[in-house]
Amino acid sequence: MTRFPAEWEKQAAVLIAWPHATGDFSNRLESVEETYSVIADTITEYQRLLIVCRDEVHQRHIEKLVERHEDIQFIHAPVNDIWVRDTTFLMVEKEGALKYLNFQFNGWGEKYDFANDNALNHKLANAKFFKGKAHHDIDFILEGGSVESDGEGTILTTSHCLLNPNRNKNLTKEQIEAQLVTHLGAKRILWLQQENLSGDDTDAHIDTLARFCNSTTIAYTSCDNQDDPHFESLDRMRMQLEVFRTETGEPYNLVALPLPKPIFDEDDEPLPANYSNFLIINHAVLVPIYGDAMDSVATKKLAAVFPQHKIIPIPCRPLVHQYGSLHCMTMQFPEQARG
Repeated sequence: MTRFPAEWEKQAAVLIAWPHATGDFSNRLESVEETYSVIADTITEYQRLLIVCRDEVHQRHIEKLVERHEDIQFIHAPVNDIWVRDTTFLMVEKEGALKYLNFQFNGWGEKYDFANDNALNHKLANAKFFKGKAHHDIDFILEGGSVESDGEGTILTTSHCLLNPNRNKNLTKEQIEAQLVTHLGAKRILWLQQENLSGDDTDAHIDTLARFCNSTTIAYTSCDNQDDPHFESLDRMRMQLEVFRTETGEPYNLVALPLPKPIFDEDDEPLPANYSNFLIINHAVLVPIYGDAMDSVATKKLAAVFPQHKIIPIPCRPLVHQYGSLHCMTMQFPEQARG
């Protein structure tokens, strides 16, 4: 039996890839590195942190920006993008052991260069944390941000992403479902018919829209401003979530997370800021905030859902300028992966 652990289960480590001067954040590297430093220092208060960086010179630069070096392992590897949620191993349990799954990655539908990102897991496999752990290459395109697991066999996802012909164009919905059953141990799949937020180039990743907080609770991106361009779309999503049932047939406890005021880039294009992109780690939940009045509303709502966790707001406004946020730039690994 295969099981895809939930994010709130005990973790061994979190992985991030540090931005650099020649990457996409080069025009605002200082502010992005400030955000990364806060995230790194916060995670290492609770657990191990793995940092992917370019080389020894880049590592020494990063070491000056973080505090608890003893809780950090550095891994030298080239990346095209820092959004490791979508490029690193997904881990599942099978017969009491972890399987390291290396799905294919094609730059969110060949929108960007992706050769280094698609090869990242083979680089990671030689790093200390992963050394000696067998990994499985899977000829199927799947990004970690596109699937949510309750740890009990339910997968939450969007048809806008997984059924998009820019990923696995020759596969039917039934064949894609079979991949989730085979590799992630899905017993059932909850499909949201939902388009992406403005500025989101992932084709509606679920981790920007709706998140399992426990097996009976889903926090989701909402909008109550009828003049907002997202209003009708997100209201339809709310109605779909209200129809979904838990494995025991009960309605889910739904927690509406507001949208912050729109954030725009230098070309006046909208950016996909949202609060659903939070990260659960051991004993804490890191919540992206944007210097908006809705920051406190979102953090209070998540505090009520996670009473045993410390809620830690993380300023993430610089991150959304590359169309992602806190959850997108991190990947957690379950406790059994401890190495």
